[in-house]
Amino acid sequence: MYDLIGDIHGHAIQLKRLLQKMDYKEVNGVWQHSTRKAIFVGDYIDRGPAIRETLHIVHAMVTNGKALAILGNHEYNAMAYATQLPDGSYLRAHNERNSKQHGATLRQFKDYEEEWAYYLQWFYTLPVFLQLDGLRAVHACWDQDHIDWLKSSGLSAMNYDLLLASHKKGSKAYDVINETLKGKEIAIPQEHGWFDKDGHLRTENRIKWWCEARSSYGEFLFNCPEALRGLQIDPAFKINNYPTDEVPVFCGHYWLSDQVPALQSGNVVCLDYSIAKGGHLVAYRWNRDERLSQEKFVVVE
Repeated sequence: MYDLIGDIHGHAIQLKRLLQKMDYKEVNGVWQHSTRKAIFVGDYIDRGPAIRETLHIVHAMVTNGKALAILGNHEYNAMAYATQLPDGSYLRAHNERNSKQHGATLRQFKDYEEEWAYYLQWFYTLPVFLQLDGLRAVHACWDQDHIDWLKSSGLSAMNYDLLLASHKKGSKAYDVINETLKGKEIAIPQEHGWFDKDGHLRTENRIKWWCEARSSYGEFLFNCPEALRGLQIDPAFKINNYPTDEVPVFCGHYWLSDQVPALQSGNVVCLDYSIAKGGHLVAYRWNRDERLSQEKFVVVE
């Protein structure tokens, strides 16, 4: 029995309230349940007011066997931001956009550099995906070909070589890691570009990777521009969508804004409901051999 918890982004107060709502207790500094275990689906850092405390909670639960945790794209980005190359540059550029996205974490660890260095190394131990008996978890996208590539390469967690390789556009590692941690995207017509939550112009949209490419953009895209909703997708576009007969897979990442959490399909659950933008922190209480149900969501604001 697992309780899967969505993107926290440094909102430790809401995390503690969510754990309490699910009958977890803090014992000797470790949140725990007598019969259940938590699974965190990534994005513990950035944006929020209590990033250090969030990491303390998650780390303590994981290292004491009370939770499992996977890597999110924000932890991945932090690892790259901190990785200096021989020429003095950084794997993730220290430009205005990246520094702004990562700024809350850097400010909150300003006087705790050794502690931050420890967490950066801990991120290397977090698996990119989890495949358990009866469920799967990934931060953004479960593509079985990508998972098989990681397995065949003997990789479940990030390492230094994979971190470097995954920043080389056009490489297999780039495609696998970026789609697994950041999702799949499709280019949209230039005239329908839109501005995301951080004010950046987007001409690509994340796709609902569990769906087959259908007749219209509106059925297939996250944040579909209104003018695109009824337009047809090029029939030549294909994806390796998540089969409807596979075990349930849980993810985060997508900044959903619905007031009430909903199943994305009969076997796909997204748990990111935009806590860092005034939304909700969401969990799903999974029990083996039960069908997915709306009644299993737990929500705090």
